[in-house]
Parts: sequence; C-alpha cells; structure tokens
Amino acid sequence: MRLLVLGTGSMARSQISHFKLNEGVEVVGAVDTDPARLAEFADHFGIERRFLTLEEAIAWGGFDAATNVTPDRVHHPTTMALIAAGKHVFCEKPLAENYADALEMTNAAEAAGVINMVNLTYRNVAPLQRAREMVLAGELGTIKHVEASYLQSWLVSRAWGDWRTESRWLWRLSTGHGSNGVLGDVGIHILDFASYGAATDIDHVFARLKTFNKAPGGQIGEYMLDANDSFTMSVDFANGALGVIHASRWATGHLNELKLRIYGERGSLEVIHRPNGSQLRGCFGENVETATWADIDVPPVPTNYQRFAEAVATGKQLDPNFRHAANLQKVIDLAIVSERERRELNLLSADDGMTPGPEGAGNVEVLPIAV
Repeated sequence: MRLLVLGTGSMARSQISHFKLNEGVEVVGAVDTDPARLAEFADHFGIERRFLTLEEAIAWGGFDAATNVTPDRVHHPTTMALIAAGKHVFCEKPLAENYADALEMTNAAEAAGVINMVNLTYRNVAPLQRAREMVLAGELGTIKHVEASYLQSWLVSRAWGDWRTESRWLWRLSTGHGSNGVLGDVGIHILDFASYGAATDIDHVFARLKTFNKAPGGQIGEYMLDANDSFTMSVDFANGALGVIHASRWATGHLNELKLRIYGERGSLEVIHRPNGSQLRGCFGENVETATWADIDVPPVPTNYQRFAEAVATGKQLDPNFRHAANLQKVIDLAIVSERERRELNLLSADDGMTPGPEGAGNVEVLPIAV
C-alpha cells in the first residue's frame, strides 16, 4: 500500500509510526498547509514527496490510500476529494462535524467502492474485543445494564501540557474553532466503547451538557471557551438494556481512563483502559454469590492500522467503517438536540424521519444506530 498522509501534526506522527510497522506499507507523500511543519515531518520520516495542497497530491496521484489527520472541520471536504479520486481513506475521528456530512462521506465511499475506515483508536484495546466476543457468545446471558465513562483531567492537571497557553488544547474548548467539546471529541470514543463492547444498538438518548467557567469572561485571547466540558447521557439499547454514559475533562485523578461495565443475568464484565495498560475482569458462576471478580487473560488483537492495510491489500472492507462512525455522529448530534430541547429523543422515531440538528449541523436523520 502506497500511503499519503494528509496533515502532519502530533496525531499524524503517532499514526505513521504505527503504519510503518506494517510490512508492505510505504509512506510515499505528505500534505500540509504549513511548509515548516511539513518539512520537519517529512524529514523525520524520510518522505520524499511533499505537497502544500491536497489538489497537488491528487494531481500527482502516486498513492493508493490516504490517512486523513486534518482538523475535524476539514475531514469532510478533503475526504470527499480523495473518494472522488478513487483513493482508499483512513480518517481520524470524528468522521465529520455533523451527521449530514458524515452520511454524505459514507454514501460516497460506498458508491465508489473504496475502503473506508475511521480511527476509533480504542478498538485496539484487546479486552474490549474479548468482552464483545463473550457477550455475543451468550456468556453473560441477557444484558440488563451498561455503564461507561471516559474520564480525563487535563483541565485540572498539566500532565499533558498547559491548556491555558497552548493552542492545541484551547481549540478543543472553543466552538468557534470547530470543537463540539468533550461530547464531540471523546464522546464518539466512549459511545463506540459502550455499544461495540455490549454488542447492541442505541435507540433512545437523553443527554445533559455542561460548560464550566474557566477564565475571566469565558475567553482566552481569540478563544471563546464555550464548548462543553462534561456530559451525561442516559440511553436505551435495542436489546432492552438501560445504559449510562458520561465523560468529563474535570475528572481529577484520571489522566485518560475509559471504563465499561456490562451486567447480564448470568454474569458481568468490566473493561478498564488507562495509559499504562488495559484490563478485563469478570464475575461469573459461584463468584456471583460472593461478588468476587477475577481477571481474564486476553490475547493481542490487530490494530486499526493493521486492519486498514489488510483491507486495502485484500479489497475486503473491515471495521470500524464510515457508516458506523456516521451512526455514532448521529447519536452525538441528537445528544446536543436533547440538551437544547430538554427532552428524550427516540432514534427509531417514524414521525417525519428528521429531527432539527444543532446550529450549523444541518438535519439529523432519525434512524437506528448500527454497531
């Protein structure tokens, strides 16, 4: 696979480091509007072809696939251009800023027959994959309750840098700079973590979003700090289970922690992922009587990068694909509507098939969420 990298920021560095571990993957070009950043990135990874615009790279055409690591609001136009050129696309999350754009990207990729995947990075967590297998095998029995959380503390800790002075963090707090807050940034991860791990669809959502005061006047320089910092979400799953999903950047003592608990009539599972590792625990059989939890050994799983390379090589579409990511974006859009209108939303509603989306997000089609 001849791979083009579109966008050369910090996430691109992480991606290319992983892609280069795959035999048969050659990074043949890089694109960035910042000449200095492009040169430093390309020099570091030994990339010969360098472009200041995507149009130049497409005109050259010497690549099979592209990884799109641009800012969120740029995903839609750049991915559409790549699809029109017949290129396979690996896109950073979220797929788009809203469901309408994400759906357009999905339909275009499927019509063009190109491989399309989204980098939902926590699919790389082996315990999550094993938990899903156990749920699908019926080892937990009927799932009754699901709880999931994504906890970060970078608004109260400088472990990742000082958000008050660094643009790479400040933009995430500003809707004017393309951020949908913690809901848009990591909400897609924890929604995927919950629905994929529990192997069921979301069909109702009731959400609350909160933006806390972080600076005098709610502003630092050009950044208006108006994006949500925390969210809570009550959901109904298609299998009848009830779910609670929440995330916050104010979770003191949690640098970056995802947790999923799946409770079934025959047993329960807990998946925990932190920067220092992952864990799967279960409570089954006689241990149910004493509420004793035991660790479950889990073998390694292929990464998203490996799966994308395999999909391009074989021509067989693998997950997580654009349609799944678009459906997750639908839940996020409806959560914003739920907060604004202070009501529960039914994703299976058959009224008119459409629910007004958040400002600037177009309309949200109300359909089931597929996992």
